[in-house]
Amino acid sequence: QVQLVESGGGLVQAGGSLRLSCAASGGTFSNYHMGWFRQAPGKEREFVAVITRNGASTVYVDSVKGRFTISRDNAKNMVYLQMNSLKPEDTAVYYCAAAGRTTISRFTNDMDYWGKGTLVTVSS
Repeated sequence: QVQLVESGGGLVQAGGSLRLSCAASGGTFSNYHMGWFRQAPGKEREFVAVITRNGASTVYVDSVKGRFTISRDNAKNMVYLQMNSLKPEDTAVYYCAAAGRTTISRFTNDMDYWGKGTLVTVSS
């Protein structure tokens, strides 16, 4: 059983930056692809970014490409999401997720474990 705890959310003005962190415990972290998802009020949870087990490959949703960077530190059991040039439409609860499948995925149904989320609010 893997436990995931997100942190780093908050209120920021448009154009600002935030760094989200996700601490993993209870499993072998390097066995899991790690992803970030978000859910805005009244909307479905959507994919943001994912990183492979060894950190060699990443995939992003088009709307955050060039602004967000996902990274991981397997020695610390941590995954991060650096968010720059934030926009009001980035406002959402951001969730960390772990997938033990062989291939990388951007689908919520393919994630095995979820954190409880951290709220990011971007004011205009």
